[in-house]
Amino acid sequence: MLALGRTAPYPESMIPLSRPEVIITHESDLDGFVAGLLLQKLAQKLFQKTIPLEAYHYNYWKKRELREKSAWVTDFAFESRMDKPDWTIIDHHVTDALPKSSLLIHDPAKSASLLCYELCLEHGLGSPVLDRVVHLSNVADLFLENDPDFVIANDYANLVKVYQFWNLHAILDGNLEALLDHALLEVMAAKRKVEDPLGFEWSRKNIIEISPAVGLVDTLVGNTNLIIHYLLARKATPYPVLATLFKRANNLVIASFRSRNGEALKIAEKLQGGGHANAAGAIMPVSIKSIDDSIDYLRKVLHTKAQPSQPLTSMESLLAGFHVRNS
Repeated sequence: MLALGRTAPYPESMIPLSRPEVIITHESDLDGFVAGLLLQKLAQKLFQKTIPLEAYHYNYWKKRELREKSAWVTDFAFESRMDKPDWTIIDHHVTDALPKSSLLIHDPAKSASLLCYELCLEHGLGSPVLDRVVHLSNVADLFLENDPDFVIANDYANLVKVYQFWNLHAILDGNLEALLDHALLEVMAAKRKVEDPLGFEWSRKNIIEISPAVGLVDTLVGNTNLIIHYLLARKATPYPVLATLFKRANNLVIASFRSRNGEALKIAEKLQGGGHANAAGAIMPVSIKSIDDSIDYLRKVLHTKAQPSQPLTSMESLLAGFHVRNS
């Protein structure tokens, strides 16, 4: 869907894009990574200038002041605060807000990276390499488990989880095409084959209750997204929402929520987070410094009576909590 805060929609082949002061994307996943780099490529073609790229987790994005007169934003749900002249939002998250002044390019059936790539294609920036990268990003972000590339697509997505956004950006030197068949994918494939079965069995046995609707999963090894997916798909747990926690080097604790029937986003929003209906995340307040404190905080926010301490195999001792790479 193309929505314009102007008198009438333009045909998609005639979308007028204002020159942005900044390009803003989601820091936590492959979709935001690919979408952000594609928009930089498009801006370079249109305006012969490298536009600065910024990436944020949901919590920080919600707190960021929108000072710029013009910007391109991708992989963040459209909000009324973004409804500003010369602002363009390319996204696929469900939103109730409608633009009056900004340009919103929106389709819940497509990933943000695919929507951005379609704009690139209109300006002659397509290639077989980018076709492939965007396809894999789309499969991973929409979790198209019946697609024949589902497994390899998750290996690509895991690159951002394992190495993080800006580290991967540096490794590729900002060149998105260099992502295809990168040598680091051999590491992801080996981890998947060896770690995922071990990780699934471990996690299946190490789940504690946060609330009647939310179970907290301990993870040691493997692709957390796939492990959680299999736990939900195989109904290995009574909880409709499964949460994981990850403590970053800067002491911030990140919570990730997964579900199959739309419950995850509602939980994340209670924590000032966001995301998709079945895949959402939030950052704990800066006062929360440990995994155990995060468990207490989650129980408090989700209005459940605190239970006696039963740390997941002493989560703080297990390499500062979780080896989870979610946001």
